[in-house]
Amino acid sequence: MVEDVAAAIGPDRSLLILDDDEAFRRRLARAMEKRGFEPVMAESVAEGLRIVESAPPAFAVVDLRLEDGNGLDVVEALRAGRDTARIVVLTGYGAIATAVAAVKVGATDYLSKPADADDVTAALLAQKAVKPPPPENPMSADRVRWEHIQRVFELCDRNVSETARRLNMHRRTLQRILAKRSPK
Repeated sequence: MVEDVAAAIGPDRSLLILDDDEAFRRRLARAMEKRGFEPVMAESVAEGLRIVESAPPAFAVVDLRLEDGNGLDVVEALRAGRDTARIVVLTGYGAIATAVAAVKVGATDYLSKPADADDVTAALLAQKAVKPPPPENPMSADRVRWEHIQRVFELCDRNVSETARRLNMHRRTLQRILAKRSPK
């Protein structure tokens, strides 16, 4: 399979990985390198823009929300610098409005986190007319709900009352959910 991926990539194997989660960024870079890409990593919009301006890559994986701004700024700059670039936007905040915005500014595809290297590779190399196959192991609805609650909880600085208010949920119900292990 790795040989097939390497052949599909083409001669320019440059890949920008823009994500502020260092562990995820490094893990994805190692996995993509094994698949034949030549990854360059960045953790901020400013750093991503510098890379795009100096040498626009053929491929990019861009996180939507970064500490210093919005990853869509980098998508727009890359699309302007290299209109053939294949760009996948990753986000932990999956919503139809953000997916539409990402595609409008030039993203090739849009994936919700957690996405693995196989998902990212398939999205980067997919032909425009071909729909990607459904995931082999999709998350259960319970797991998706749990991930969303955990994300909001972290965004609220682990404040149970604030999280419950934002999720329109009773505080005690939220506490019970947070006390349980994550569903499979």
